[in-house]
Amino acid sequence: MPTESQNKLAVLEARHHDPFAYLGLHRIKSEYVLRVFQPYASAVSVHDGKTWLPLERVDAAGLFTWRGKQALPVPCLLQLNYFNHLLEVHDPYTFGVSISDYDLHLFAQGKLQESYRMLGAHHMEVQGVWGVRFAVWAPNAERVSVVGDFNGWDGRVYPMRSLGSSGVWELFVPDIGLGEFYKFEIRNRGSGELLTKSDPYGFSFEMRPGTATRVTTLGAYTWRDTAWMEQRAVRDWQHLPLNVYEMHAGSWRKHWDGRFYNFRELADTLIPYVQEMGYTHIELMPVSEHPLDESWGYQTTGYFAVTSRFGTPDDFRYFVDSCHIAGIGVILDWVPAHFPKDAFALARFDGTALYEHEDPRLGEHQDWGTLIFNYGRNEVRNFLLANAYFWLQEFHIDGLRVDAVASMLYLDYSRKAGQWLPNKFGGRENIEAVDFLRELNVMTHEKFPGTLTLAEESTSWPMVSRPTYLGGLGFSMKWNMGWMNDTLSYIELDPVHRRYHQNMLTFGQLYAYTENFVLPFSHDEVVHGKKSLLDKMPGDAWQKFANLRLLFTYQMTISGKKLNFMGNEFAQGREWGVGAELDWYLLGRQEHSGMKTLSRDLNHLYMDVPALHELDFSHEGFAWIDCNNADQSVLVYRRIARDGSEVIVALNFTPVPRPGYRIGVPRKGGYREIFNSDSHYYGGSNSGNGFGLYTSDEKCNGMDQSIEVLLPPLAGIVLERMR
Repeated sequence: MPTESQNKLAVLEARHHDPFAYLGLHRIKSEYVLRVFQPYASAVSVHDGKTWLPLERVDAAGLFTWRGKQALPVPCLLQLNYFNHLLEVHDPYTFGVSISDYDLHLFAQGKLQESYRMLGAHHMEVQGVWGVRFAVWAPNAERVSVVGDFNGWDGRVYPMRSLGSSGVWELFVPDIGLGEFYKFEIRNRGSGELLTKSDPYGFSFEMRPGTATRVTTLGAYTWRDTAWMEQRAVRDWQHLPLNVYEMHAGSWRKHWDGRFYNFRELADTLIPYVQEMGYTHIELMPVSEHPLDESWGYQTTGYFAVTSRFGTPDDFRYFVDSCHIAGIGVILDWVPAHFPKDAFALARFDGTALYEHEDPRLGEHQDWGTLIFNYGRNEVRNFLLANAYFWLQEFHIDGLRVDAVASMLYLDYSRKAGQWLPNKFGGRENIEAVDFLRELNVMTHEKFPGTLTLAEESTSWPMVSRPTYLGGLGFSMKWNMGWMNDTLSYIELDPVHRRYHQNMLTFGQLYAYTENFVLPFSHDEVVHGKKSLLDKMPGDAWQKFANLRLLFTYQMTISGKKLNFMGNEFAQGREWGVGAELDWYLLGRQEHSGMKTLSRDLNHLYMDVPALHELDFSHEGFAWIDCNNADQSVLVYRRIARDGSEVIVALNFTPVPRPGYRIGVPRKGGYREIFNSDSHYYGGSNSGNGFGLYTSDEKCNGMDQSIEVLLPPLAGIVLERMR
């Protein structure tokens, strides 16, 4: 056991792993000793319940001591004299531990789902005194201190206590409140290196470029979305429409002076727009705290914090709440695959590879310059699982779109031979990441029924969206990157060449029902020199818009749920950039306003017609009528609802109108055109079919009945049978 002089020296040198063993009130033989370290105080007194008793300054560095035969009231109330400015505070080192051994045990096992209530900063009352309890996981630290405006950012003043083998450090700092900025100062046990770190579990941060964490309560927001939450829990999402508007909160709109819209302003402006346009969900690119705008939020440093760019946590709750009241779900882009190397954040948090792997062959993403989480470490897995729980529980989020899943699944992701380490079986699969993803999905679906998890996964990994009890990863849905790549490659071809590549559109039906697929045209397709969707289209100006109208018609009528990035809906002309708002002025031009009208009408058609969404995940909801007419680049197919009702979709991928085009139909009677992408309302040439479509007994496409239609150029039509 260290001697008193050794303890004293360790405190003065800010090296003590257990300052409570020396500071605070102690009974030593027949007397009581109170030790206080206040380097900026000229004098210190303690209240014995009746009067102030002076402490003796025993070291010029700021160590004060009181000795007496009678115990003092605890927690001890101190009077600090800062050169004739008196301040009354309670002594942090006379408070007991406020974290239970059971919580520490669960955390060490990776099973503390609400670990954000134990770790981080919490404004609370302890032993009748209000203050803030700080706690942080740093198992390889020799000493951890909380620093902030309240102690001059001096790591000597408030060293924390080590809670043994848990690796957790804790300190209750009395008499401070909400709004205080703070960080943790960490001294590594092995090297003595000093690090100053933001709180991994912090709920709020100062505005960039500052990186301090702000003491913020979880709040007592009064939710108004009870009806939505109850309905969501029993929602049959597989057979309901899902049409997602993906957006970046900082660049959808901006104020005239470049300021961001905060979440309350977005609630007032974005929600009516999304309602009008007929989207069912908003997907927000990451809104957790991040220092660099140009990372779009994907290089997260504050996993438990709503970025201060857009307001407070309660502002975000108001946004989600308002979406729910308006009947709109909110999906959050979530990034458990990697984190940045910023020195103030998670990287080498306690001077060691704590959240990441030490070996860069396991712990570093070479493409992105980021670090990979160590999914095999219980506390790291707990951090990520608790973070998912946090957003779903505290903010009523309806789903998590999990970013870069492919990079998590494969140890050799974007690595050459010799740059990666195989798993214990010699394979390339990241077994720990697979286990984590399964645990994430089980937790999400059990604890928050009706919520969705969507995987951005670009490989052929099997059963991504199948239950874990069947051997799947357990996601609700998976982005269909193969469909997206094939479709965009096809539509970018000059129409004269499309006849040779019809299989790029038809091949997807061979695997379309192996997963619960979402068909995405996301932000990734309109950045980094890939051009906007409009600019990808071949041909002259008219053909570009016609091709884009046709592309959206195909997306919205083929099997699969839907996602489009903001700006696609009105044919944003330039690539998306994070620094400017969308080019809303384009809506003053007929071709762009026509595209917006088309997007709105397609969205409502998808939502209102059961055949277009009820069996998105089942082969029973789709049937080819004609997929072999490559010479004319025409596709015709049926979409079928659970009750057998259906619509017929015909797509002409050439700029040649095709009058008298015969299509086989399954039922006799009259058909009417309920959608035509060539309508003049959308900027088209207004070739159409109206209501006068009646079957004849002429066989076609293997059916006994058929109709003749006019296929407009570079356009799609949707037909339904008249009853």
